[in-house]
Amino acid sequence: MKTIFFDIDSQLDFLYPAGALYVPGAERIVPAIAHLNWYAAAHGIPVVSTTDAHTENDAEFQVWPPHCVAGTTGQHKAEATLLEKRVVVPNRHSDLALLAWNDAQQIIVEKQRVDAFTARNLSRIVEHFAADRFVVYGVVTEICVLFAARGLLKYGKPVIIVTDAVAALTAEASARALAEIRAAGGTLVLSSEIA
Repeated sequence: MKTIFFDIDSQLDFLYPAGALYVPGAERIVPAIAHLNWYAAAHGIPVVSTTDAHTENDAEFQVWPPHCVAGTTGQHKAEATLLEKRVVVPNRHSDLALLAWNDAQQIIVEKQRVDAFTARNLSRIVEHFAADRFVVYGVVTEICVLFAARGLLKYGKPVIIVTDAVAALTAEASARALAEIRAAGGTLVLSSEIA
């Protein structure tokens, strides 16, 4: 069964207390995300990692405080979540050769909105790999993870959320998001059931 792992927004501004938009307790999931990413790499499973890459005056800052501004320290992924062979796909039309995607263990897709599928190249990447299932984890459960799951569910393939590798702003909102994903056909598992 061909699988793609989706590492959603595991960036310094979200994961650690010094971050501009820290998700309380998110640092606890970094080891699980790192384990899943390295497991995928060891088993030839592509990892698609989304990252916010905002401009200084991005429209999203009308809703959220400034965070993950491209080129800042806070915009970087947590070091433990990075794989050795990776390629960054910017949020603009990219003629990046498909071969680069095939050779990479990790494809880092830059985005500027909470919905990863607004990134210009994400759909092309998903379609290129033609996976039979998607494994999703990262931050924030009720926002970016939920939007990623919604987008992936549209492909009609199994979507699996790794519940001990996601972090939420509130338990109530997280429960609603996970219930929505399950109602749409998604599955909830622990990382030990995947890797």
